[in-house]
This record gives sequence, structure tokens and C-alpha cells, in this order.
Amino acid sequence: MATPNKTEAASLRSRVKRSAATKKDQILALYLSGVSEVEDLAMITGTRSSYVGTVLQQAGLLAGYYDLYTSTAHPMNVYSKYFANQLGFKDEATARRSVEQIDRLYRQFGLGQDRAGQHHAMLMALTMFNRARWTGKGREADVYRRWLLERLLEAGPLDEGETPADSDNLPEVLPALIP
Repeated sequence: MATPNKTEAASLRSRVKRSAATKKDQILALYLSGVSEVEDLAMITGTRSSYVGTVLQQAGLLAGYYDLYTSTAHPMNVYSKYFANQLGFKDEATARRSVEQIDRLYRQFGLGQDRAGQHHAMLMALTMFNRARWTGKGREADVYRRWLLERLLEAGPLDEGETPADSDNLPEVLPALIP
């Protein structure tokens, strides 16, 4: 389906509201009637793409959709199983335990020179950092931020001949990049 313009989306939204009780029902009804693009469903129902993706995944209608809010219980790749239902940011203690788990796996992947595994560990830390900070949990987010900064600083310069523009200032620049 082509992306509807604002007028068409408002008309569809009005018709859908009359025929389905909840946003979830609306999304499912539209999907089953042939509207399959996550962005289109979000626009029509007045929701966010991440909500649409979650509804469709839970209903078993969509696989392979991932964003910041996709549960770690939905495998993204072969590394996901190591992190599934293991991470959180309810409080600082939970965030610290989660970072310990991430760090343990990151180092384990490093011993095996599994760079993809290390990348996934860093991705999980970044995801949890963003989830925590965007839900107003600054102290919890900071636990993840500090771990990420330490990993970035220990990485050192890039390969021979490759240097980022601010590589000499990296310790000063990184903290300014992430509030």
C-alpha cells in the first residue's frame, strides 16, 4: 500500500475507530485486511511504529522487527539468547547487575575473538542506556553510559592510518557526546 497522505490517514483513522475498540484491535484488523507496512499502520492508528511492531510480533504476524523497545525475549541474532530476560534498569542495583552480565559476556566474546558477540553486548548496553534515560532513570542510565564509555576508551585508535578527527581529544570529547 502506498503511504496515505494526511487527509487519507485521517479518514482511515475515523473509519477504523468506529469499527475496532482498541488501538491493538485496529492494528490487527488493518494488517489482516492488507495494510502491512508498520509505518502506515502507525500513521493510520495514531500510534508509534514500535507499538505496531510489538502488537504484530505478539500476534505472530510479524517477525524480524527490532527497535529500541523490542523485548530482549525476541531473538535478533544468535547472541540474543545470552541476554534474553537478563537486563533491566528498575533501580541502580538492577542496572549494575545487568552491566556485570553484559561485561562478563563482552569479555567472554573477546577471549574467543568474537567481534560480532562483543558488538551485540555493546548494542545491549546502548539499548538499556537509552531505555533508562528516556524513561527518566538518569542514575540507572549512567551505569550503562559509564560502561560504554570505558569500552570505547579502551578500544584505542583505529587501524593503521585511520584516525577519527578528534582521536587526540577522545577522553574529553566522549563525555560531552553523551550527557
